[in-house]
Amino acid sequence: MIQINQNADGACSVQYCGDSASGGHSVTLHPPRHRARENYLQALESKRVERRWNRALGTVIAGVFLVGLLGGCAEPQVQVPYRAVTDSKQFMNWVLDPQADVIWGSAGVVSTLEGERDLRPTTQEDWDAVRNAAATIAEAGNLLMMPGHARAGADWNEISQGLTAKGMELVAAAENKDADAIFELGGHLYNICVACHQLYVYPDGDQGE
Repeated sequence: MIQINQNADGACSVQYCGDSASGGHSVTLHPPRHRARENYLQALESKRVERRWNRALGTVIAGVFLVGLLGGCAEPQVQVPYRAVTDSKQFMNWVLDPQADVIWGSAGVVSTLEGERDLRPTTQEDWDAVRNAAATIAEAGNLLMMPGHARAGADWNEISQGLTAKGMELVAAAENKDADAIFELGGHLYNICVACHQLYVYPDGDQGE
């Protein structure tokens, strides 16, 4: 009688059983070579997958560590304690208008009964006063876009930026002692002020007496 048993590793054990007098013996048959090769390839692929996962996991851990490190090095946001000290009308009357008057009073010619009077600066002190007024006008444009002074809408920001740009041009003209440029830029400054008044001070067209 022949009895075949298969082991857990795939090997087959064949038992030849004779009678009690002749006894019996067994022969173990190993699986074919191609099955052993498949087992080897599967084990090799498992190792490769394991190495890829280990590399990927290492990359993720390194990335998380780097993000945490950079986050810890970032400077905390500091709230600037900005506070407006004037309302819009005070700002115009106390800050902006006096500086604009310096510009307009430093260009052109005034005709009187006594004759013509040239307004252009003649001394270094005069030119410094024009430069200082122009710098104040440039910074005033920035202040008008800050909390406490800013108005809703793109027009307000456009006018404020135009004020800053014109103030910077006036600073350059004063540094170069260019009286003609002061006269021309003073006209542009006046147009910016008129545009602002038409939109925000007298939106209905009534400009008072």
